[in-house]
Amino acid sequence: MRYAVLGTGIVGRTVAGRLVSLGHEVVIGTRDPRATLARTEYAEWQEAHPQVGLASFPEAARQGEALVNATGGQVSVAALTEADAAHLDGKVLIDIANPLDFSQGFPPTLDPVDDDSLGELLQRTFPRLRVVKTLNTMNCRIMVEPARVPGEHTVFLSGEDADAKKSVRELLYSFGWPEASVLDLGGIETARGTEMLLPIWLRLMGTLGHTDFNFHIQGAQQGAQQGAQQGG
Repeated sequence: MRYAVLGTGIVGRTVAGRLVSLGHEVVIGTRDPRATLARTEYAEWQEAHPQVGLASFPEAARQGEALVNATGGQVSVAALTEADAAHLDGKVLIDIANPLDFSQGFPPTLDPVDDDSLGELLQRTFPRLRVVKTLNTMNCRIMVEPARVPGEHTVFLSGEDADAKKSVRELLYSFGWPEASVLDLGGIETARGTEMLLPIWLRLMGTLGHTDFNFHIQGAQQGAQQGAQQGG
C-alpha cells in the first residue's frame, strides 16, 4: 500500500516509520516541506528514514492510496481542506488525532466534545472520505508496538464503512494487535467516547509518570453472567 501520513510530529513520524518497516510506501504530508526540513528533529528523522517521502498536503494526499490523519486535531479540517477534496474521494482516512484545545493552557480541553467529535466532523466535512477512528487512546509508540504494554489491552474502531474498517483491522493486526484486542464500537459517532478518554489519559500520565499504559476492557465470563442473571 501507499500511505500518506498527514502530520510531521512525533505521532506521524512514529506511524510512518512503522509502515515503512512493514514494506509499505509512505509519504508524509506537511503544509510547507521546506520549513519542515528546516526543523532539526524532522531533518534528523528524515535522514534516518530516507525512503519516506515528504510533500505538500495535496501532493501527499494525491499519492496515498490510504491516508492517516496525524495532524493536531484543531487543524485537521484545515489540513484536509488544503489536501484538496479531489485527492480524498473514496479513500480510507485513519483518524488517530484528538481535538485537544490548549488555548487555556494545560491540561487541554476538547473541542468538539460531548455531542460531536473530530471523527464525525471530518466525516461530515469530507463525506466521500471513509473515516475510521482508531489508535487515539494511547501513546504513539504503543499504537505501532502494542507489546510495549504486557498482557491484554484494547484498541477501538469507529466508522461507517465496513470495508474501510476491515482494512484498518488488517493494518492493526500487522502492527501486532491481537484480533481479540480490537473492539469495534460501531458508527463514527462512537468516536465521541474514545476522544473523551483523553482527559483521563492525561491525568493517568501525570499520576503514573510515563505513557506506557493503555486501557483494557474486561468483560465478565459468560458463566458468571448467566449465574448473575439467574440469581437476579
